[in-house]
Amino acid sequence: MNTSKDTNTIAFELNGTTITADKDETILTAAQRHGIEIPHLCYADGLEAVGNCRACMVEIDGERVLAPSCCRYPSKDMKVSSTNERAVNAQKMVLELLNSDMPDQQYSRKNELKMWSEKLNVQPARFEARSEKSKVKADVSHPAIAVNLDACIHCTRCLRACRDVQVNDVIGLAKRGADTQITFDIDDGMGKSTCVGCGECVQACPTGALMPANGVGLIEPDKKVDSVCPYCGVGCLLTYNVKDNKILYVEGRNGPANKGRLCVKGRYGFDYIHNPERLTTPLIRRSDVPKTAKLDFDPSKPLDIFRPATWDEALDFAADGLKKIMAKSGYKALAGLGSAKGSCEEAYLFQKLVRTGFNSNNVDHCTRLCHASSVVALLEGIGSGAVSNPMADVQKSDVIIIIGANPTVNHPVGATWMKNAIKKGTQLILMDPRGSELKRHATQHVQFKPSSDVALLNAMMNVIVTEGLADQAYITQHTENYEKLSEHLIAYTPEKMSPICGVSVEQIREVARLYATANNSMILWGMGISQHVHGTDNARCLISLCMITGQIGRDGTGLHPLRGQNNVQGASDVGLIPMVFPDYQPVTNPENLERFKQLWEVDSLDNEPGLTTVEMMNEAYKGNIKGMYVEGENPAMSDPDVSHARAAMAKLEHFIVQDLFLTETAFFADVVLPAAANPEKTGTYINSDRTVQMGRQAVSPPGDSKQDWWIIQEIAKRLGLDWNYQEPKDIFNEMRLAMNSIAGITWERLEAESVTYPCENEGDAGEPVIFKNGYPNSTGKALLVPADIVPPDEQPDEEYPFVLITGRQLEHWHTGSMTRRATVLDALEPEPWISINMRDALKLGIAEGEQLRLTTRRGEIKAMIKISDDSPVGTVFMPFCYYEAAANELTNAALDPAAKIAEVKYCAVRLSVA
Repeated sequence: MNTSKDTNTIAFELNGTTITADKDETILTAAQRHGIEIPHLCYADGLEAVGNCRACMVEIDGERVLAPSCCRYPSKDMKVSSTNERAVNAQKMVLELLNSDMPDQQYSRKNELKMWSEKLNVQPARFEARSEKSKVKADVSHPAIAVNLDACIHCTRCLRACRDVQVNDVIGLAKRGADTQITFDIDDGMGKSTCVGCGECVQACPTGALMPANGVGLIEPDKKVDSVCPYCGVGCLLTYNVKDNKILYVEGRNGPANKGRLCVKGRYGFDYIHNPERLTTPLIRRSDVPKTAKLDFDPSKPLDIFRPATWDEALDFAADGLKKIMAKSGYKALAGLGSAKGSCEEAYLFQKLVRTGFNSNNVDHCTRLCHASSVVALLEGIGSGAVSNPMADVQKSDVIIIIGANPTVNHPVGATWMKNAIKKGTQLILMDPRGSELKRHATQHVQFKPSSDVALLNAMMNVIVTEGLADQAYITQHTENYEKLSEHLIAYTPEKMSPICGVSVEQIREVARLYATANNSMILWGMGISQHVHGTDNARCLISLCMITGQIGRDGTGLHPLRGQNNVQGASDVGLIPMVFPDYQPVTNPENLERFKQLWEVDSLDNEPGLTTVEMMNEAYKGNIKGMYVEGENPAMSDPDVSHARAAMAKLEHFIVQDLFLTETAFFADVVLPAAANPEKTGTYINSDRTVQMGRQAVSPPGDSKQDWWIIQEIAKRLGLDWNYQEPKDIFNEMRLAMNSIAGITWERLEAESVTYPCENEGDAGEPVIFKNGYPNSTGKALLVPADIVPPDEQPDEEYPFVLITGRQLEHWHTGSMTRRATVLDALEPEPWISINMRDALKLGIAEGEQLRLTTRRGEIKAMIKISDDSPVGTVFMPFCYYEAAANELTNAALDPAAKIAEVKYCAVRLSVA
């Protein structure tokens, strides 16, 4: 490409007008940027240009043949025509030939072939259609995606979307010539293929050959509403297509975290909001239905347990119950669990209600069950619980470590950036006791023994220190306590740790060298690190590993705990945890107490850290917590040892639950308040990258259900608090006064763009990469904290010889209260399952699809078997989202002493044929 010495742009002539092309811009993309239309079908922004449809042909002065503008780069003073007779005739001929094979039936409103044919006034095709094409039958075997290959033009946009964007490698192009066809795996029906339902192919298809199922793509929406996905912490932006107050379908939007990509939940998991089990009126428990610890109810029949009430009656009842307990037993007898699914404004109001209305810090949310140990270690080590770099920064990494996480299941769109990076040369060190889809992409798959993280990570650091691979300059300038750490590591040689962690000495040394010697290395981790009694120690090791190699403070480096729920980062940031006010300001600090007394206009605030989630349940079981308010959480499914948690909730004197459905937790309530779902409200959300994003209301809440912030405020008023917020914007503006990290972000700016904090002053760009020049603590340096090996609380023995590992699955999310009521998601994964290794299955004499019984010291469940090499010998895995086989009936409630997080990733279990 020719460019002048002082510019990266090229001037060339298109259709008689001189325009410029940026560096690496094709003729087509330069034309698009200048508002000049050239027909195209196989080209789509974000996909590799292949030039196979020939609809974008242009004539270049002096050249014998026409050129595809999507693949051709301009040169200085080149003269190009896309509108002269020769070019237009070629374009029209391609469109006419393609039209000759099109079915009479239209599958999509957005048929690009039809659009370009109309723009170029292409006449009805003069050519006879291929008879084979008309015989192609529709494939409706997938619950989400309809396959109509009679409308396929072989543009391969679906193939490139599947292969290059999502890197799922399901779609291929088979045969040759007139027999060419799109295939799924080895010519399977889509429903039987390995398709994960991300819908990237549907979004890419120009003709409707791939479409959302049930013909919704043919319906003209009343409106389009830009919002943010209600599921994991990636924070994908999307657009709801709405008609008659119902969401028809969802499209990916060009957000900073997803660039138009979505997963199966984000694209097809939205119709839970229209489920007939939605709560639409307040409910008060019937006097003739006493509470019982046994979970036995039908969520579609709430009136079997409750009676309808007006809002005034229900709110008065809710507040009066709280006041009676405070008067009789004191404010420490109340507790609140807020939600990481709701907006930042709702989470902020909820923690403010507990602190100023209940007069205590007994407030928490699901971070206690996911990343509490990560946050404790990060606050201790570097003074901030925030991720250092965005997830997509892996594309700037030479090496990435993924440990204790399964991103293709839990953060699918984030995983696409990882797979994209690997395809471009980034090396992946995948560290996990279990296997995952990412292992086929890994340079090193380190499959260590469950719960041996500290042994493995200390051994890696031993190699780095003893082989002189530590960054001494960085250590001196930016860390403290290195001498103590290095002395501690002397005992953790690979030779000594190899038998403990089950990883060879050679592999320990190899991965340590690979991480330490790369120019840019990044660590991402999940709940496989955090959900242990030694979870804080696991995170301390990762922090030290990063610090002693200086792999932080630059693009493509750093530490990134992968957040599980859509707003778990935001809920933590705004203070929905018991030991800190908003922005992680300790409740024990007198200056912080004074700041929030003035802001909230109260005379006093509790200066003692409150109870965590699991502690609340323990105290409720003992009778010390007598009243509780749960907003949007489902501890009857998510807490460890849920039989104990359910018994605790049954003992509460007064229990308020605010949710969308009659959840397992709502079964124990005295009053149930029907709330609005994510697409039914406006508010801000903060994703795993620290990016603040606007969620917008797309439809109205059903019946008499209300916005969460309104409900919280109404209870606050009844507790004597003088609150008068008119809309979420008012709450956000108060949050800015409470949180220096977002003080520079205005509501108006968020309506136009997403902003990554810290952003302390209006006009600041925001900082995707932080810790470039030190750390936000008293010394400005990272504290390196040595960690010893701590065994799991409960180990396998003769009676319980296997290890149970729990987690999530792609199609369902958290406790399943939303996704199991989403039509497509429930159709894809309708029943509980247990993953077991083939060798263990053969020993037990059981086959795939049969029933297996799991028994621990706390409970017993049974579910269908799935045989998988991902589960190592001696372990079983199951997701915790199925109420009929609730994995947390089995898990251990033993706590990490520092973070008070439960060890739900490891417990001893016995297997037997059901």
